[in-house]
Amino acid sequence: MKPITWNGKELILLDQSKLPNTVEYIHCTDWRTVVEAIKMLRVRGAPAIGVAAAYALVLVAREVETKEGSYKDKLEAFIHNACILKESRPTAINLAWAIERILQKVENHVGIFSDVINSIEQEAIVIEEEDKALNEAIGENGLTLFEEKRGVRILTHCNAGALATAGIGTALGVIRKLHKNGQLERVYADETRPLLQGARLTSFELYEEGIPITLQTDSMAAYAMQQGFIDAVIVGADRITTNGDVANKIGTYGVAVLAKAHDIPFYVAAPYSTFDFTLQDGTQIPIEMRADEEVTSLYGKNVAPLGVDVLNPAFDVTPHELVTAIITEQGVLQPDYRESISALQKGCM
Repeated sequence: MKPITWNGKELILLDQSKLPNTVEYIHCTDWRTVVEAIKMLRVRGAPAIGVAAAYALVLVAREVETKEGSYKDKLEAFIHNACILKESRPTAINLAWAIERILQKVENHVGIFSDVINSIEQEAIVIEEEDKALNEAIGENGLTLFEEKRGVRILTHCNAGALATAGIGTALGVIRKLHKNGQLERVYADETRPLLQGARLTSFELYEEGIPITLQTDSMAAYAMQQGFIDAVIVGADRITTNGDVANKIGTYGVAVLAKAHDIPFYVAAPYSTFDFTLQDGTQIPIEMRADEEVTSLYGKNVAPLGVDVLNPAFDVTPHELVTAIITEQGVLQPDYRESISALQKGCM
């Protein structure tokens, strides 16, 4: 099942908040519906959010085109609404990357506004196709870290698979390639509290494909490592700074600390669009704080006292010194990350 489908008239999103029990799609003809879907994690995963945002801008442009006013007026309205869309999830840099990429194309455009709409749609299609291709490349590059190895056991956190991208996934893309190569023995998936993306989505994806998957609570990762069940950790990312600090789903930092303590390699799989070349380190990454109810309730039932204080960051930052390597579509980055990420930015890999 595809998380994102564009049919030329509407954007169709798989409602991931209802998986695995219900497969339901949201038909978006209004860009505000996409904003709500991003905020409520109906569509999630940094690359998928970027693709969804690109198509949402087509809906923004179509709405603006119906309004009275000059080309300049319409352009200003388009930019204003695009900025609202960009703020729907502040940590996932792919969202801002996709929007800025299209804004640059629009701002450089000369002609009637209806032509702008066609230009935006074509760019959104390119962004989606690029994501599919780079997922494949990330998977292939990830294989180079496991040459000649068999019976590999991978731990992953959250969901960085087909549901989080337009293709086979980033972290799960590497896992899928290992499985196809006959090198994978098993995946251990953290449930990923509080919204259970590992339980609801990662285990769903892999189980449906027949990839050996063992689900565990987040607090069981240390036990699995201690018992020698884990050979490597592979996770995705929502933003990576120029020194190699990585923002990912809350709990990732804890997994990295555990991996370091048990001498297990900790790999991050992410495309070029996830790198924020404007930030020097992870202290500058904005961390989204989410609603208390995500922690105090589960499927509509309270699991904590009403009114209790809650800390609910959606992401944490893993320092670069805990990251063994970063797998990108252009190759595998090794420390020193300032040097290797600079080479990535310059296209020198």
